Amino acid sequence: MTAAQLIGLAIQVSIALIVASVALNARFSDLVSLWHRPALLARSLFSMYIVMPALAVGAALLFDLNVVVEAALIALALAPVPPLLPRKEIEKAGAAPSYTVGLLAAAAAVSIAYVPAALVVVGRIFGRPIHVDEANVVKIVATSIFVPFIAGLLVRRFAPSAARLARPLGIVATILLIAAALPILVKEWPAIRSLVGSYSVVAAAVFSIVGLAVGHALGGPDPEERTVLALSTASRHPAMALAIAHGGVADTQPLLAAVLLVVIVSTIVSLPYVKWRARGHARVSPQQRPRPS
Repeated sequence: MTAAQLIGLAIQVSIALIVASVALNARFSDLVSLWHRPALLARSLFSMYIVMPALAVGAALLFDLNVVVEAALIALALAPVPPLLPRKEIEKAGAAPSYTVGLLAAAAAVSIAYVPAALVVVGRIFGRPIHVDEANVVKIVATSIFVPFIAGLLVRRFAPSAARLARPLGIVATILLIAAALPILVKEWPAIRSLVGSYSVVAAAVFSIVGLAVGHALGGPDPEERTVLALSTASRHPAMALAIAHGGVADTQPLLAAVLLVVIVSTIVSLPYVKWRARGHARVSPQQRPRPS
């Protein structure tokens, strides 16, 4: 096994362990909880899959952005919630676990049919066909979200005491992910720096800020659910984005660097929001929080 293959395997394992750690504190009913709240489901999908793709396509049409940055923005706007986000939302921003898990599952399930259909529309707008390997979409959704999550739920069901391992497992998995991702970031850094300019950073920052604002506005009266939708609208699955972007841009283009640039900018832009929501969550008692509709 080469070093690159070993790094890729470590990233896949770490992501699976993070998702499994979240599942250790969840229930099977959480996976379908959002489907029982159609109004919130509709607002959530509208925020993620209508507003953000429209924003990304509009930016690509109106501004002279680098072609791979355009592709990265559009691909990230079409991608589902990243599997790393639930832990970030629950632990740092005080988000609602049930809605967080329900949105992760719903967005992933919808993406299987949504991504290919949306690419047909995007292709017509730009006057060129864009294809995506549907089997690859299903594979990414299954291996990075559903399989590890169901595995974690099964462990929790048959060994309830395993729930106490959720936090340490998540910490170990996060350390493994950082250790595996650093070599990729170092290798891609020159390409990332080459993409800075031509309003690329500005476009990525505006994309994230608008995502936070739209998700926050459409999240409803529950402050925890607002936090979930804001972060989910602004942050997307990078592996899925790469699979989508490769359908419209030649493989020789620095797509990985462009996706990493947008993800880095999005992470930096989201930090003040996460801190603000965490402070607000700490000040509000459970009795003061509105009941979800």
